[in-house]
Amino acid sequence: MSFGITELVIILVIVLLLFGTTKLKSLGNDLGSAIKGFRTAVSDEKTAGTDGDESAELAETQETKDPG
Repeated sequence: MSFGITELVIILVIVLLLFGTTKLKSLGNDLGSAIKGFRTAVSDEKTAGTDGDESAELAETQETKDPG
């Protein structure tokens, strides 16, 4: 069972009538803020993870190069 364009438009109109434009706008803003926060957290975690790996590799190479 698939939805066509007309069914989706009808559903969107019903949702708009039930919640109103202000509620949908605030819901969209909240959803956007949540996605932005998630992306920031993921990118921070990636940079922290790669920095830690590089530091560990650098320490290992310095230990092997330094005989004393």
